[in-house]
Amino acid sequence: MQPVLLDFQTAEFPDPKHGLDEPDGLLAVGGNLLPATILSAYYQGIFPWYNDDDPILWWSPSSRCVIVPSNLHLSKSLKKQIRKKQFTISVNQAFSEVIRACAEREPNEGTWINDEMIEAYSALHHLGRAHSLEVWFEGDLIGGIYGLAIGGIFCGESMFSRAANGSKIALVYLCEHLVKLGFSLLDCQLVNDHLLSMGAQSMDRSDFLAKLYESRDKTIDWLIS
Repeated sequence: MQPVLLDFQTAEFPDPKHGLDEPDGLLAVGGNLLPATILSAYYQGIFPWYNDDDPILWWSPSSRCVIVPSNLHLSKSLKKQIRKKQFTISVNQAFSEVIRACAEREPNEGTWINDEMIEAYSALHHLGRAHSLEVWFEGDLIGGIYGLAIGGIFCGESMFSRAANGSKIALVYLCEHLVKLGFSLLDCQLVNDHLLSMGAQSMDRSDFLAKLYESRDKTIDWLIS
């Protein structure tokens, strides 16, 4: 089976259950990164991820990395650092800085957050659909995370750190924010050991889609405090 080739204009996605076995979850190729297209993809449990020299690739992996916001695990050292309250947390105050910081990589590593992706998610931010959380220390941005809200699920895209535990602190406060607002799940997309160590779990695609379909039409005001 081959991934579906999307029309540039319409970009109608196939059933997310039909993601390939190899590479795991590849569902479709092409289309566009217009806000309506990206929102349609996430609404169905699909996300874009590709390198600069690739066409746009859309994914629905067989296993999804998710965090129940109230179940985030903090190490003793991280708890101690947070208790010191030496930093300031803000929400949606520096989206552009956060996404560009997430795009920064060592020259030999590369990044999937290219200019086209930055433009696309910045447009979603201006529409009130993409959000950021920032960690500041003495006026400097030392950590942050951004993603997309789809009903009661927050789809985390990327996070960064410019100081010890900057990204972990951002994740902690993001989860606190999600609990306060009533989000049921933080979608981290791909499983990795770092997230698993903080309480993430691997969820079968069918179970994730069921959770998504249950809560994707929920209305939540991101800025309620």
